[in-house]
Amino acid sequence: MYYDALRTFITLAEVKNFTKTAEVLHISQPSVSLHIKNLERELATELVVRSRKSLQLSPTGEILYERAKQILKIYEQTKRDILEQQEVVKGRLKIGASFTIGEYMLPALLADVHTAYPGLELEIVIGNTEEIVQQTKHFQVDIGLIEGQTSDKELAVCPFMEDELWIVAPHQHKLANKAKVTTSDLQSQAWISREEGSGTREYLEHVIRSNGLKVESIITIGSNQGVKESVINGMGLSLLSYSVIERDVQLKQLAILQMEDMHFKRTFSYVYSPIMKNKRNVATFIKMLQQKWPYDK
Repeated sequence: MYYDALRTFITLAEVKNFTKTAEVLHISQPSVSLHIKNLERELATELVVRSRKSLQLSPTGEILYERAKQILKIYEQTKRDILEQQEVVKGRLKIGASFTIGEYMLPALLADVHTAYPGLELEIVIGNTEEIVQQTKHFQVDIGLIEGQTSDKELAVCPFMEDELWIVAPHQHKLANKAKVTTSDLQSQAWISREEGSGTREYLEHVIRSNGLKVESIITIGSNQGVKESVINGMGLSLLSYSVIERDVQLKQLAILQMEDMHFKRTFSYVYSPIMKNKRNVATFIKMLQQKWPYDK
């Protein structure tokens, strides 16, 4: 399969007209038809269903459309990588990060990267763990930093830091001044949590299940700040990374519950498609990340 043929097919799939496809790509209509015929012959399948009034993709055409977009992205990325390999570290690096990492930890690392490589243009995308995994998988970001888990076999997953979480309550909560809080104290409590797909939400649900906790209610909020404000205002308890609550604890807006024989730890990981492994900008970022947070487990 050739680059031009795949580009022609993608354009045809989107504009759904042979003449318009030729105009968009500045080629002749016979060339468009030839590209499609060659693809259909090579793949031994009909890719488009033609009629007088419309043009639709066949089921196999739908499959090729999604894969062709990825193939062209990989091709373009490869061209950029080859050019970058001959130059100093510069250009663009697009980083995806889950909320806890992106909002509370990544800025310090970005400052180091910017100081060391001022020619490197950094772009940050923040979402929940599931969103970052999907964006990394589909090459919408070069590398992702996640706080949850992924079993996606198309991505390399490398731990870089251990994170500790704490159960927090408003200062006026009856458990806030208790010397030791037990599992039974947590029964029938209201909880404030992040949305489905968040690594923090996933961990909270694990804690609830593994300890057999009865839950009065769970209020879902799509940001760490929103969760904290809700806890501060007495709406319930939450389980959050210390990096998220550190300032609020120091300001005595939140209280950490001192759990008896219970510790909540998880691993932060960076994920990337193996094709990105040798990209100089990605390799440089990983090296600085490992220097910032050495991890030997």
